[in-house]
Amino acid sequence: MAELAAEADWPREILDRDYSARASVSAEVFEAEMRNYRSQSEAVKDVASHLDVIYDAESGQTLDIYGVDAEPRAVFVFIHGGYWRMLSKHDSAFMAAMLARHGIATAVVDYRLAPEVDLAEIVREVRAAIGFLWRDGARFGVDPDRIYVGGSSAGGHLTGTVLAGGWHDAFDVPEDVIKGAMPISGLFHLAPISRSFVQDWIKLNEQSVRQLSPAENLPRVGCPIVTAYAAGEPDGFKRQSAEYHRLWSEAGFPSTLMEIDNRNHFDVVLDLANGEAALSKALLRLITGDR
Repeated sequence: MAELAAEADWPREILDRDYSARASVSAEVFEAEMRNYRSQSEAVKDVASHLDVIYDAESGQTLDIYGVDAEPRAVFVFIHGGYWRMLSKHDSAFMAAMLARHGIATAVVDYRLAPEVDLAEIVREVRAAIGFLWRDGARFGVDPDRIYVGGSSAGGHLTGTVLAGGWHDAFDVPEDVIKGAMPISGLFHLAPISRSFVQDWIKLNEQSVRQLSPAENLPRVGCPIVTAYAAGEPDGFKRQSAEYHRLWSEAGFPSTLMEIDNRNHFDVVLDLANGEAALSKALLRLITGDR
C-alpha cells in the first residue's frame, strides 16, 4: 500500500506512461480489439435471455442477462472497462456462450460514463446492479446466492468496489453477497490515477480517492478472488494487481494472482470467450469449485 500511495508523488510523465494502456499497443491493435469486443459480443446473442433490464430507477441504467435456464443459475456479473469513459454492455458479453455451456448465466452491466457523472455515481450504479440481482435476480433465472463478479481495467476497479466493505447496508444486501470475483487488469488504489492524465476527466479529490479505492476499503467478509493481468500490461496495472492480491491474502481471504502470457491490456479479457484458455478455466473453477 505504501508503495502505491507513494506513486502519487512520482513525476506526471512516469504515471502517464505506467497507466496509459492505449500507449502500450499500436493504434491498429487497439482499434482491432475494440472491434473484437463488439463482434464477439454480438455473436452470443443466441444465448441472450433478458435484454435491457432496468436495474436502477434513479439512473435508468440497464443490464443484459444471458444463458439462463429453467432452474436458477449462478451468475457472472461482468463490468466493462474503458477508463470509466467509454465502452458499454454491447461490447462486453463475449464470455456468455462459454459460460452458458457450463450452466452459468452472465449479466452485463451498463453504467453512465465520465464526465457525464463522477466516479462516486458510477460506483453507486454498479452497486445498485448487484443489489438488483440479489433482490430480483430470481425472476430472471439468476440464483441470488451465487453472484460472482468480474471486470477489466476500470471494470476491475469497479469489481473491487463491490468487493469493498461499507456499502452493503445502504443497498440492503448481505456482506457476503459476492461469492467470488475476478478483477482483470484492475485499478485498486486511485491516488496515482488522480495525478495522471486520467484526472482530466475523472476529477478525483482526496475524499473520493480514499473512499473509492478498493485497496483502502477491504471488507470484513471476503470471498475467493482471482486477480489477473496480462504480461504485456503497462507497469502500473501490474503493480496494482500484485498489491491487491497481497492485501487480500494478508486479510486472510483466498486469492490467486495470474499473469497471462502473450496478452496485452486489451486482448487478455477476450480469453474469457475461450473455454480452453487459462483465464476462463480459472473463472470456471472459481464459480463451480471444480479443480
